[in-house]
Amino acid sequence: MRLAVQLLFTVLTNGYAYGFINGKIYRGGLKYVCVPGLNCYSCPGALASCPIGALQALLNQKGFSVPFGMIGFFFVVGSLLGRFVCGWLCPFGLVQDLLHKIPLLKKRKRLPFHNILKCGKYLVLVFLVGAGSLLLFGGYAKVPAFCKYLCPSGTLFGALPLLGANDSLRGQAGGLFFWKLGILLLIVFLSVKVYRPFCQYLCPLGAIYGWFNRFSLVQIRWEKERCISCGGCEKACPVSLSVSEISRSPECIRCGKCIEACPEKCLRFSGMGGGYKTGGVNESRGRRNEPPMRASR
Repeated sequence: MRLAVQLLFTVLTNGYAYGFINGKIYRGGLKYVCVPGLNCYSCPGALASCPIGALQALLNQKGFSVPFGMIGFFFVVGSLLGRFVCGWLCPFGLVQDLLHKIPLLKKRKRLPFHNILKCGKYLVLVFLVGAGSLLLFGGYAKVPAFCKYLCPSGTLFGALPLLGANDSLRGQAGGLFFWKLGILLLIVFLSVKVYRPFCQYLCPLGAIYGWFNRFSLVQIRWEKERCISCGGCEKACPVSLSVSEISRSPECIRCGKCIEACPEKCLRFSGMGGGYKTGGVNESRGRRNEPPMRASR
C-alpha cells in the first residue's frame, strides 16, 4: 500500500505532462502551494512547490524578515505527520526506495560512522538552507544555496528533463551542473547499497520533520504488554531502530515495515482515523486475556 501511495502522490504532484514534453515549467496558481515533500519548483512537471525551496525564496528576499508562513507550514505538517511525509509522500524518497530494490551489491541499512553522519542533515539545514540563503550572494541577489549546490532531487526532476528538452540549455550547462550531477550519481549508487542515504544523512526537510516525531498526530504505537521480544520489528526496520525508538526517533520515517513484521500485531499506526492495522490485528486482540503461553516460544 505504501508504494501505491508514493506512486500516486508523485504522479499527482508532478502531473504537468506538457512540461515534460516541451521543457516548460508550470507557472500557474498551484505553484504558490507547497507540497509536504521535496518537489523541485524547476521540475517541468511539478504542479506545486517544494517547502525547502519556498523557505529559501523567502530568506533570499532583500533585507531580512522572519518567514512566518513557512514556519507555520512546517509546524502544521510536522505536528500532523512528522516524518510520515518522508516515508509516504516524498518523490525523491520513492526514487531511493526503488533503487534499493535493485538486486545488486550487498545491502546495508547504514553507512559506517552513522551516528556522526546523521548530523549532516542538520548541518545542511543550518548552513545551506539557513545561513547560506541569507549570506551568499550571486550577482545582485542572494543564493538559494541548498537548491543551487546540493539538492539531487532538483537535478533529477528539474535539470535533467529541462536539458533533455531544450537544446539552448544544454549548451549552457557548465561546472555547477556537472558538480550536482556528480552528487546525484553518488546518491544513486549509494541508494542501491544503503537504504535512503540522502534521507538519513543530508535531507534538511527530514531534519525539520524529525523534530516533530515525538508528538505528531500520526504515530506507530507499541503495545509493550503484548510484545514477545522476538526482534522481528527491529530486523525489519530499514534504518535499524530498536522497538523503543520506533516512531519516536527523529530517524523513523513511519514506513510501517515494523508493523508488517510483528507476529503479535502489537505495533500499529494511530492518529489515522482510529489506527491503521495490518491483517489479523482484531483477531489477535481477542486473545489478550489468554495465559502468557507465547513467552515460551
